[in-house]
Amino acid sequence: MQLFKSHRDGVADGDQRRDFIYVDDVVRVMMWLLATPSVNGIFNVGTGKARSFKDLMLSAYSALGTVANIQYVDMPEPIRDSYQYFTQSDVDRLRGAGYNGGFTALEDAVETYVKGFLDRADRFR
Repeated sequence: MQLFKSHRDGVADGDQRRDFIYVDDVVRVMMWLLATPSVNGIFNVGTGKARSFKDLMLSAYSALGTVANIQYVDMPEPIRDSYQYFTQSDVDRLRGAGYNGGFTALEDAVETYVKGFLDRADRFR
């Protein structure tokens, strides 16, 4: 697996972070909103906790039961200055509206996806 090297002081290679959310959790939020007509508005849907791309890949290797093999490559010059090193959803408004369904841990979501779909003969079933 190849991940981008960091070109920013204080951020390790592969430690660029995103708020990864499992699609089942998004569906659960949407179903809650449909079942709760008293709640309306625009909501961020994320876990509220940013995790690194390295965490994501280590979770995938773990789910496959293999040793991690991550190589770090230079980020392309054209995107270096504009690349976002950190994004995280602010879910305070969603929680304030009453949503308390929780979110699946990154490691659990990746394991479910890898074992249930990707590591199968027919990954579309």
